[in-house]
Formats: sequence, structure tokens, C-alpha cells
Amino acid sequence: MERIYHTMKNAGAVNIAIGIILIITGITMGVLSIVYGSILLKRKSDLEF
Repeated sequence: MERIYHTMKNAGAVNIAIGIILIITGITMGVLSIVYGSILLKRKSDLEF
């Protein structure tokens, strides 16, 4: 029985770590999107297609 609890504890720890990594990645991507979007809006007159 102790092996099952040990395995469940490890699985929970890995899931928490993956969740934290995904949250940090999402926040980073959001900030980068906002920054580069504002740069594009700032230089809108320079862009030509």
C-alpha cells in the first residue's frame, strides 16, 4: 500500500510542477504579445504591404 501512496505523491508533485511551468509560460507569452503588439501599433505608419 505504501508504494501506491508514494507513486500518487510523486504524480501530484509532477502535476503541480507542470502547472506552475505552464502558468509562467502563459504569462510570459502574454506579456511578449502585448509588448510586440504595442511596438507594431507605434510603428503603424512605417508598415506598408
